Amino acid sequence: MTTTETNPADTAVQDPPRRRGGLLWHRDFRLLWAGETISKIGGTVTAVAVSLVAVDVLDAGGFEMGLLRAMSWVPWLLIGLPAGAWTDRMRRRPVMVTVDLVSMLLFLSVPIAAWAGALTMTQLLVVTLLAGVGQVFFSAAYQAYLPTVVDKEDLAEGNAKLAGSEQVAMVAGPGLGGLVVQALGAATGLLTQAVGFLVSAVCLRAIRAQEPPVERKAVRTTLRKDIGEGLRYVVRDPYLRVLALCSAVDNLTLSGAQALLVIFLFREVGEGPSTVGLLIGADALGGVLGALIATRIVKRFGSGRALLLAALGATPFGLLIPLTQPGYGLVFFVLGLMIPSVGIVVMNVVVNGFRQSYCPPDLLGRIFTSSRFVAFGVIPIGALLGGVLADAIGIREAMWVLLAATALGKLLRLLGPFRSQRVLPTEPPTAEEVSR
Repeated sequence: MTTTETNPADTAVQDPPRRRGGLLWHRDFRLLWAGETISKIGGTVTAVAVSLVAVDVLDAGGFEMGLLRAMSWVPWLLIGLPAGAWTDRMRRRPVMVTVDLVSMLLFLSVPIAAWAGALTMTQLLVVTLLAGVGQVFFSAAYQAYLPTVVDKEDLAEGNAKLAGSEQVAMVAGPGLGGLVVQALGAATGLLTQAVGFLVSAVCLRAIRAQEPPVERKAVRTTLRKDIGEGLRYVVRDPYLRVLALCSAVDNLTLSGAQALLVIFLFREVGEGPSTVGLLIGADALGGVLGALIATRIVKRFGSGRALLLAALGATPFGLLIPLTQPGYGLVFFVLGLMIPSVGIVVMNVVVNGFRQSYCPPDLLGRIFTSSRFVAFGVIPIGALLGGVLADAIGIREAMWVLLAATALGKLLRLLGPFRSQRVLPTEPPTAEEVSR
């Protein structure tokens, strides 16, 4: 199937009528799906490898681990808003391909420096920062690009499948990352991310769906005006405003805890690289389960109720993580990471599908990055907070504080219209509805 935004002349390359299996029969979606899955496998291997390079090779402490995580998210704070406006002025696929190729070269530089004996923490931080810049542009383009590939009624299925494959990659990636580090060394493991970016670029280039041309009106406006338009839309809309606030609070606390996961297992629990990789994979195992059940939960309870159920029912299990001990005590870590991940992925599937169907297409890139600016801009602050807190009161104690704050923060979703909405709307409320 193709979207209504494609040209009639493109019907010669359309997919056959829908069969059982849905988007699995959609050629362009399969390419998008395959490229991103392989790229995500490389990314999850890299996440473990980068952390282990910092801890084991460069002897990083709690603050440096927080700083390393912060570098990948600082770009959302610095360029998140203009990135959305820029991507709304351009065709999205060329932006994504360019980011893939530049990111590939960045991650190739780390093993090359390691082989030359010149790798430093500074280079690791710079590569992480620049790759984060690319991710800002890629994410803005990617969210706005999916409606070009699939029909509006297929967005929920498309988001669920993409989230599911991402989580499958995250299940395989950390364990694979630990094995790669054990066998080849942490720096060499970063080659997998370079390969993943290359595969993603090739798959994107093979997609046949044609993006609609950029409207001339958008090109004539100033960048400042475009940014303001997207930001005002988020601030004024009763749904998007609450979602952005809740995500910001979640990310502030959760990013601090996530920055400490590897060093917690490595130094507090005393596990080696391969075990660390396998344990971190519990996060993605929960994500796979979340992606598998997300559509069913939405159909059973409605999208609004599913959002609240996922947020309030799963997150408190994260408090099991600080109870982790060697041996059978590792079960606490697995459950504490896996169950909240189920909820997070269900929430992401609901929110992504809601945003893509609810927001005007010509504003989608700016709305997405405006929301992410608020939500992701706090991540580097949270990551640094986690590192400082770990150095001040201890790693395990810091995990208790941060995960308790994460659980309490989910209550903010009871604000605004969400507590009374069984099914989320597919278009913004009218002026009369807002005034009521």
